[in-house]
Amino acid sequence: MSGHSKWATIKHKKGKTDARRGKLFSKLSRAITVAAREGGADPGTNLALANAIEKARAESMPKENIERAIQRGGGGGDADQYESIVYEGYGPAGVAIMVEVLTDNRNRSAAEVRNIFSKHGGTLAQPGAVAWGFERRGSIVVDGTKYDEDTVMAAAIEAGADDVVQDGAEFEVLTQPSEFAAVRDALQAAGIQLEQAELTMVPKNTVKLDEDDARKTMRIIDALEDSDDVQEVYANFDIPEEVLEAIAG
Repeated sequence: MSGHSKWATIKHKKGKTDARRGKLFSKLSRAITVAAREGGADPGTNLALANAIEKARAESMPKENIERAIQRGGGGGDADQYESIVYEGYGPAGVAIMVEVLTDNRNRSAAEVRNIFSKHGGTLAQPGAVAWGFERRGSIVVDGTKYDEDTVMAAAIEAGADDVVQDGAEFEVLTQPSEFAAVRDALQAAGIQLEQAELTMVPKNTVKLDEDDARKTMRIIDALEDSDDVQEVYANFDIPEEVLEAIAG
């Protein structure tokens, strides 16, 4: 499993403070609204919207909040103010980082992202500098202590998954974006509980980090994720799970 997927799973399990959860709900609502504006209000035909809704539900966002966000997007309104921008850069030890932003002020977002990279020992790069090292995939995480590999593999592959990778006590099911929903639904229909399910950017290669570089990298990742305009952060680090647990704690 990619380091970033493990980091996201660990943080999700540990939960967030009320203040950070409020900020997270705001980001999730914005993503739903923009997805509904750009691709329509029907998640059955709008994969981006379906993914945004799935993420919101995974974070226990209230149903009424989700519905309001969809309605705002379907009816235009403040969704028209936002544009999607991707920033690319390098963190400590040359870790490649991609930052997805939804913003109503391009100059403000660019300055903030640049400042975060600079402050934490990173470097903002030109568009395309690191994007080639990632590919859009569906990623579904299953607790390997609850289900055996054959059970997960059978349900996933039959539904169209590309691969099932074991990393420690977890399985990561990888799919093409077009097959993500079908594989996710098939696993759930088979009675398999999902720890995490999302469309994400999976690195083609990873950078192994020692504990010192790991802590530096997590500081820049956390600072980016804490920015109001940042929706998603992807990185190609490889850090031992026990180190990630310690940092998250």
